[in-house]
Amino acid sequence: MRKKVGILGGTFDPPHLGHLIIANEVLHQLNLDEIRFMPNQEPPHKERSSGTTGKNRVRMLELAIQGNPAFKLEKIELERSGRSFTVDTMKVLVEQNPHHEYYFIIGADMVEYLPNWHRIDELVEMVQFVGVNRPNHRMESNYRIIEVDVPLIEISSTMIRDRSKAGESVKYLLPDNVIGYIEENRLYGS
Repeated sequence: MRKKVGILGGTFDPPHLGHLIIANEVLHQLNLDEIRFMPNQEPPHKERSSGTTGKNRVRMLELAIQGNPAFKLEKIELERSGRSFTVDTMKVLVEQNPHHEYYFIIGADMVEYLPNWHRIDELVEMVQFVGVNRPNHRMESNYRIIEVDVPLIEISSTMIRDRSKAGESVKYLLPDNVIGYIEENRLYGS
């Protein structure tokens, strides 16, 4: 029996309730065995500018997913330097775990962008893409996508960083233990 593993990649700077809701919905709707949260080193499509370290982001993820045995942390991209291309990461994971079936979770905004992904034709042979709905984006692609409806909750890490910097409340946008970590470590100007 192949293990069904969802992969949710991102900067997770910080990880918020939107990330956790997406992971939980995909886990249960597709009957997966686990979801791995995979923080990236340097995403190929955007620059990170928050000043947090990989260690900060890992700790925030650990705090965010604690208590859910189906949620795991995958640090493979943080252990490599430079830009992270999904195809290279997934090639390593497939080689390490040939009996796993991978479901790569992306938002509808990324579904639209799939034709531009590095070596996409190679990547679709290794993973099953799972698209989750996002406001103002359509789930249309020439690639095979499993669509999962998730509650539309418009929370972004950018919004949380901006609110923290302005001294505004981020209560109910993040798990309380993540908020505590952000405040304790004075991340995002909090």
